[in-house]
Amino acid sequence: MATERINGKQGHFHGKLSQWQKRADDHKEKQLINPFSEWDRVSPRPVISKDDPNYGRPVEGSLTEHRGKQAHKHISNAIVELCQIICSLGDPNPDGTHSITFGRLFLAYTRISDTVVGLLIRGRKYGFVQFEGEMLYQRQDDNVVITCLQVPESV
Repeated sequence: MATERINGKQGHFHGKLSQWQKRADDHKEKQLINPFSEWDRVSPRPVISKDDPNYGRPVEGSLTEHRGKQAHKHISNAIVELCQIICSLGDPNPDGTHSITFGRLFLAYTRISDTVVGLLIRGRKYGFVQFEGEMLYQRQDDNVVITCLQVPESV
């Protein structure tokens, strides 16, 4: 009876030990291929090529990839909302687009979010809005015209 109790504890201990060893081995393997790790390498790290389609992207299936996708979805929805606001508050143009000045949009949009400038820049990157200049500043660029080229359903 005493030997059963000891063997049971030893089996539990060995299970925990092997589980810990597996986690340590997985971590070491990830660190050996991590280009930013300072661990000594037993084997050479793979050469990273900028031509690789996965260059600069998180590991597929990782938590980082999941967070990135969630952030992209959130920003995309905010861009859609921004375009809808421009269309609802802006003046229609003969070509079917809508325009609004930055000052007017800024005043209306700050009640909703304080990220209007970042969203405008991102919306321009995707081709949904158009405006002159690289960056827009309150008061200084109040008369810059922002044109919503299309209202996306989602980005």
